[in-house]
Amino acid sequence: MELSKDEKEILLKAARQSILSAFGEAEKPAIDYKAYPVLKEKRGAFVTLKENGKLRGCIGYIIAIGPLFEIVVESAKAAAFNDPRFNKLSRDELDKVKIEISVLSPFEPIKSYDEIEIGKHGLLLDEGGRAVLLPQVATENNFTREQFLTALCHKAGLYGDYWKERMLKIKVFSAEVFSEE
Repeated sequence: MELSKDEKEILLKAARQSILSAFGEAEKPAIDYKAYPVLKEKRGAFVTLKENGKLRGCIGYIIAIGPLFEIVVESAKAAAFNDPRFNKLSRDELDKVKIEISVLSPFEPIKSYDEIEIGKHGLLLDEGGRAVLLPQVATENNFTREQFLTALCHKAGLYGDYWKERMLKIKVFSAEVFSEE
């Protein structure tokens, strides 16, 4: 699924409106699904907040549990207020934050680490811990495939070289990424 420019703009506005609604400055976002049926499709998605280009919060759903529009609305608020790595977003910070949305493709299991394409694939590890790294994590950090796998293991609470011991249960996915910038 590729989103239109209008659909991307709707999702970005809904994400910001969702956060504003938590400050009592806007109504919870709503949409007419008849006009935008694609936004009713069940898709996994993440909302990332960046302040001065640095991560400020990122929350999402890897499993499509509801309409894409609702996933984005919920994830935006969660990224602002429930990411355990950061303090809750203050109202003053909101004006400095840029919103990025990643809409996920279906997951595909891999049989070899050689199948991982930096810049194209995100990784889902579901073994001895669960962790997800979006495709842009590798490119933003100039990771090699090996560094990407090490970061995935660390995020899952495993030691970094765990992936070298055997082929782990990893699935790859791509993401359609767009932002306010």
